[in-house]
Amino acid sequence: MKISVVITLKKDVLDPQGKVIHQTLEGMGFEGIDEVRQGKYFEINTKENDKKKAEAKVEEMCKKLLVNLVIENYKIIGSE
Repeated sequence: MKISVVITLKKDVLDPQGKVIHQTLEGMGFEGIDEVRQGKYFEINTKENDKKKAEAKVEEMCKKLLVNLVIENYKIIGSE
């Protein structure tokens, strides 16, 4: 089963990489952009067939390794 996770910086955390991307897009002529914030995306394939168990495993992975809970939020967005 494939589980997808999106990780983003919390709103109060400065995002210098997002700021550089925003400035570059404006320099390329893309107008009307208020803000760009960058993040991480993971697709995790697990041998688990039970959706709830697979999502629980990924939740544990996020809390133990993938996400810095002090400065990042995460969302498990789907499974196949």
